[in-house]
Amino acid sequence: MEIQKFIENFAAQFDDTDLDVFKPETAFRDLEEYSSIIALSIIAMIDEEYGVAISGSEMKSAVTIEELFNIVQAKLG
Repeated sequence: MEIQKFIENFAAQFDDTDLDVFKPETAFRDLEEYSSIIALSIIAMIDEEYGVAISGSEMKSAVTIEELFNIVQAKLG
């Protein structure tokens, strides 16, 4: 799994935020558009694209996109 593709999939959940804002080190909760609805859509995207179920607490534990990517990658084995 490539982090750049993960970032593209992650960014697709946001309608009004420019793609260039999304980097591995982006603290996604600090983005103006981030909301609980977007959090749910990210969880759904991870399940759909990668076949990985992450919990709300795992989502909350990730501060950056890279940390979330690492959680997903660890579950992939």
